[in-house]
Amino acid sequence: MTGAACAPRGAVPASDTLRTLAGMALLLLAVGCFAVLDTTTKVASATVPVFMAVWFRYAFQAVATTAILLPLHGTALLRTQHPRFQVLRGALLLGSSLLAYLSLGHMPMAEFTAIVLVVPLAVTLMAATLLGERVSALRWALVAGGFVGTLLILRPGGEGFGWAVVMPVGLVVCNAWFQVLTSRLARTEKPLTLHFYTGWVGTLIAALFLPFAWQALPAWQDWALLALMGLMGTVGHFLLILAYQRAHASTLTPFLYAQIGFAMLGGWLVFDQLPDRMSFAGIGLIAVCGAGGAWLTVRERRQPIEPVEG
Repeated sequence: MTGAACAPRGAVPASDTLRTLAGMALLLLAVGCFAVLDTTTKVASATVPVFMAVWFRYAFQAVATTAILLPLHGTALLRTQHPRFQVLRGALLLGSSLLAYLSLGHMPMAEFTAIVLVVPLAVTLMAATLLGERVSALRWALVAGGFVGTLLILRPGGEGFGWAVVMPVGLVVCNAWFQVLTSRLARTEKPLTLHFYTGWVGTLIAALFLPFAWQALPAWQDWALLALMGLMGTVGHFLLILAYQRAHASTLTPFLYAQIGFAMLGGWLVFDQLPDRMSFAGIGLIAVCGAGGAWLTVRERRQPIEPVEG
């Protein structure tokens, strides 16, 4: 008899365990890349115009994606049944990126990342109110907990609350629509095709504003920051794809919230920023509710929500 036939019933093959561990490691590397991307973006926001930075980030991803994927998949990569929705999806993500760039110029890293990770909970709210989907009482409780955590971070009416703090909320709304559209397109479109069009739509739309935003950068370090932003965004997305090829979403989804820890570390090392007690409580509440809600989404065998794209 073979070794597989002799294995105890219910035992997980060693190869599957190794693939799962590899997926977890790749996911942690991916969210680490996204944390570096956000940290670099916050540094660049002090000297680089927003449309110039966002265009460079998308152009880097679009060119790198095309150079790697087009030779492997040929024209099949370009085939889409919904070109208009591809454009809308790319525009929504571009809007999210613009709001992220502006938000990071005014907010600490950890608090910003925690608010962005409210998106899966916002998608649940939209699914119930706009799409008429049934939502369990437990899921409603998780959504409520996530938004309470957001309020603990933003603290409306407090001294630190201002117009700049509202931008991450707009980012969450924009990205939630992006995720809902992604879940619909994923039924007919290939993930790599979605990724391809996301990069090029963002690049082309941002290019329309580039003549008005372009300026000579004062130092070579600014160009290095833009290159690092493009590199981390591109590498992070490819690592994310590799991770989900090796392990189930139900296993990997809770680890997405490790990005908050990486963001906290980046904020401390680069900007000497640490959340206060109220923000810590809000961050923890968002992480617990968000991870729990995402885990429920996968366990209920619903269409998986694509992780937030940086």
